[in-house]
Order: sequence, then C-alpha cells, then structure tokens
Amino acid sequence: MAERIPFPVSRRRFNGAERTALYLAADGICQRCDTPLQPGWHGDHIEPYSVGGPTDVVNGQALCPCCNLQKGTTYMRLRRWQEDGLRKFLGARGDFLAVATPGAGKTTFALQAARAMIDRSEISNIIVIVPTAHLRGQWAKAANREGIKLDSDFVNRNQQVARDFDGVVATYQSVAASPLLWKKLACDRRRPTLVILDEVHHAGDSEHLAWGAALAEAFGEAYRRLSLSGTPFRSDSKPIPFLNYDAARRVVPDVNYDYGMALQDQEVVRPVAFPAMDGEARWRFASQHPMAQKLSETDPTTLAAALKAALDPTHDWIPSVLLRAHEELELIRMDKPDCGGLVVATDQASAHAYAEILRRQTGDQVDVAVSDDPAASKVIERYGAGDSRWLVAVQMVSEGVDIPRIGVIVYATRIRTEMFFRQVVGRCVRKQGDEDDMCARVFIPSITQLLGYAAAIERTVDAVLADEESRVRRSTAEGEGTDRALPRTPEVIGSSTAAHAFTISSGDAFEEAELLHARRLGQQAGLPPGTEPSAIARLLRLTGTSAKPGVAPEPEVELTMSQRKKEVRDLIKRKVGRLSRMTRKPHSHLHNELNRSFSERSIDQATLETLSQRLVILDRWIENT
Repeated sequence: MAERIPFPVSRRRFNGAERTALYLAADGICQRCDTPLQPGWHGDHIEPYSVGGPTDVVNGQALCPCCNLQKGTTYMRLRRWQEDGLRKFLGARGDFLAVATPGAGKTTFALQAARAMIDRSEISNIIVIVPTAHLRGQWAKAANREGIKLDSDFVNRNQQVARDFDGVVATYQSVAASPLLWKKLACDRRRPTLVILDEVHHAGDSEHLAWGAALAEAFGEAYRRLSLSGTPFRSDSKPIPFLNYDAARRVVPDVNYDYGMALQDQEVVRPVAFPAMDGEARWRFASQHPMAQKLSETDPTTLAAALKAALDPTHDWIPSVLLRAHEELELIRMDKPDCGGLVVATDQASAHAYAEILRRQTGDQVDVAVSDDPAASKVIERYGAGDSRWLVAVQMVSEGVDIPRIGVIVYATRIRTEMFFRQVVGRCVRKQGDEDDMCARVFIPSITQLLGYAAAIERTVDAVLADEESRVRRSTAEGEGTDRALPRTPEVIGSSTAAHAFTISSGDAFEEAELLHARRLGQQAGLPPGTEPSAIARLLRLTGTSAKPGVAPEPEVELTMSQRKKEVRDLIKRKVGRLSRMTRKPHSHLHNELNRSFSERSIDQATLETLSQRLVILDRWIENT
C-alpha cells in the first residue's frame, strides 16, 4: 500500500480538453463496468490525487459515478504486468490463465480482479482452490487485506459457507472428494461466482489425473474462472480443464511474466547463483560388482543411482554440502541477520536425517515441515515470521509458500523435472523491498540435467516449453532419463565429500579458483561478507582480470583401499541382518556359511574382490528365501 503524501498544490480537476480525450479513449464506455457513459460521468485519477497522482490524461480514466464512488480512497500500486493483465481479464469474458514467476504478485493480481468484479456487481461469491492446506490460510490473510473475507476452515461436511464470508478457500483434494458439492457452491445463478485455481498445473500431474475431471464437473458452469501458475507447463496426458493449448500440447497463457522478464525489471526478484557440488558416488545393483562415478560424469544409465548414493544421509556427500551451505548462509547473515536457508529433501525420512545433520553441525534448532505432521503449516508460518536459520521440507515449500527471507537453498531431492526445479528456485527469488540487493544461492548436485536448468533459469516461458517438448519426445523415443528405466533398485555403498566444481550465475560458469580470488578482492574492497563472489568475478572478467596463478581449491581426497573395503563390509552386514530376519538364523551362522565359500577365515581378511563376491551370494540367498 502506497504511503499517503501531503496534499499536492497542483489542480485536481481535469479540464475540458482532457475530459474529451478521456471520453474518446474510453469509446464512451465506463472503463470499470463497461456501461455507456451518461452526462455527469467522472474523470477519475488512476493513481489517486490524494497520494500524489497527477491530473494528466495518462493518469486518467472515464468512469460512471457509481464505479468511481465504489473505488473509494484506497489504492494499491500495481506492477505493470498486473495492470496489463487486470485490464485484459476484466475486458474478457471467458477462461483466463496468468503465468507469473514466484514473487511477481499472482495472488495480488487475482484478488484485485476479484475486488473489481465485486465492485462492478459482476460477482457475489469467490472460490479459491489451492494445492496444499497451508496455502488456504495464506490466501485468506491476503484477501482480508483487500477487504475480502474468505473461509479457510471450510470442510466438505459443512455443506454451506457462512453468510458473512465473501467466499471460501479449499484444496484440489476437497474438490476431487465431492465435485457435486462444489458444483452446488459454485454454480448458483443467484450468486455469480469467480473461481480462482491457484497453481493449476497440479491438475495435470500424473498422480492427480482425477483432479481434472473433478474440476470440470464442479466448476464447468461457474460464471468466471481465473487460473494461476508460477511455472510454464505442458499437459502430456489428459488436458487440464479451462485452459487453452497449442498444436504441440503447450498451455497458452493469457498473461505471461516469467523470471527473465522480472529480473530485467529489477523490482520483483533477486538474481540467483548456483554452486554446483561434485563428488564421487558408489553403489551396486544386485548380483553386480560395486560401481563408482563422479556426479559430473554420470549418464542416463547411472544418474539415478549416483544421485541416490550422494543424497544418502549416512555417507559423506550431503553432510559436506549442508556444511558448505551453512557457511555461506552465515556470511549472508552478517549483513542480513534474518536470512534463512531451506533444504528440499526427497522424502520424510531424509528430511529428518538432514535436519539432524544440521543440528549437529550448527548447534541450532532446525525446523522440519512434512505433510504427515498436522502442525506443518504452523511450522512454516513460524519459520517465515522468525529469524532461525534452517527449514527442511519435502514438497510443502516447493511452491506458493511465501517466505521472502529464504536466501540459501540446498536442492537435495531426486526429482529432476524442470518444473519442480523452477518451483524450488522460486522460494528464494522474492525481493524484500527496494533495498534488497542480495543474490540468492541454490546448491545443486553437479549433474548435467540440473546444470542445464540452472544455466537457463532466466529464459522465457516459450523457450522453456519448447525444450520441455523436445525432451519429452526424445525421452519417449529413446526411453532414457527416468528412474523407471533402472532395472533394479541401487544399493548405496558410499559417497565422497563434496567438491565445489563451479558456480553458475546468469548462464555463465565460474570455477572455484576464480571465485576464491574474487571473494578475497571483495573483502579487501570492504564489500559485505555475503556478497556473491560470482558477481565480482564477472566484473573482473569484464576488466580482463583473471584469477591469480596458484589459487586453487583443495584437492579431492580419494578413498583408501581400507575405506572402500569398510563400505562394502558395512553393506554385507546390512544384507546379513536382512537375511537373518527373513530366515531367523543368527548373524554369526550366516557369516560362517559365507566364509566356507572362500579361502579367507573371516570377512576382515577378505579382498575387495571376494567381498564383492560375498554380496552376489547374499543377493542369491535373499532372492531364493
């Protein structure tokens, strides 16, 4: 909300020539309710005169007296994309899709559209549908600031919304559970309803295909439908209701404001740097010898297994990444004390394990938000309002959740779709006011797929969708790039400490030596400790200055033979424990049976080769049990 300023001394009323121009520009129609203008129509200031809006045709519009009086004295300064989108939405009659980057103000845009339709007496009921329960409260609070009262506690068994609410916020799951109830709530002709579908791409997820049919049944006869998404997307299975598609099955938005556009505007989002963390992962498939490969050298046949090994909390890679991210967060907090970090995990077990690692490393309390916890929404809300350092989550904070103080993210999930990657990055790009000049950091595994997403994060929606289409066709033809292509589940053996290979910033890669040199120069120049070194390195490149000779990252530490054998012995012990539970035979008995197949008297005397052979025998015993 804009601050009120002293009453201007300039004239307040539009003169005759200006009124004529406003009338002709409006084509003789009220620019809010589209009714013909009658004598006595009002020349209105778009930005109110009371807050400094100039009396000029560029700040004027022709309104009927009713609409001008309903507008009142409140005023919210909208961003250009919101103004353009609002004008387009109010001038349309059909379904409408707005795609805008996280932090751009999709919620504000939708609520302003609802407020305008209420003021024009076009609707008398609002239904907002969201993907998660936490977002219900977030929407209700935002709506309340606009004078719109939404029931965020409504459940299907209530059947009706209390009369003192302007509408309701519910989840897609609730609609899918009782589409006929929602049809009754949304399609009453006596109460024209605007249905807002937030993050509507969820209705096209393969695991949520029933949602699309439920939405069509529930809201097919609603007065207006406004769909929102923070991510460009396709629908490769069943189309999502109420959206338009082109011939390539790409969703066509009515308004598009992506991260690249927002970054150019320099008003909405922060720049993001992506430290790429490499390291060796070790695993095996049943009846096969152990495998080892760097993350940066993986291909579609080894990527999923290597990533699973790297993200295993019982080995070295992910703890070292968490420690590196925490060190970076501490540097940022020296200049921005409430800056927070987010770890996005694959599953709930990993989330709790990562939180415990961070507790041991930092000595701090670490919040965990998982869907099975009924208090998860309160955990997120408390974290957002506080100044604690770390929050670990699975998917509850992947999109929609508004925590602008997050400045560091660890991407510790095996999900590798570009849509999900962009949703996660969106959690740290929202600016906290005009003075926020921070560059956010997203730590990622150094795998080709994620590196490509990071390098292209500033591209436009059209480019993203075109690449997505190409990728889908290629993977369909070649059968590659998905975990389902793996013949067996990999067994994790171990992983090395992570090594910072390089950082991607604005599509360019900066190696560790260059970044170390840049950070040192930044410290000598008195820059804040949390200044992203890739920004300094870019300036050095522009001046033709490179990193000093001899400045290099620490060399990678290779495992000794003893360490490798210990990892395999630990895996053998886990398999023996599993077989013991299946057969009820003591561990010692099973180890003795294994030893009889080899010349060594015990597992401690075995070579790396015979240890691998023991694993093959155990696989066969387990399979035949």
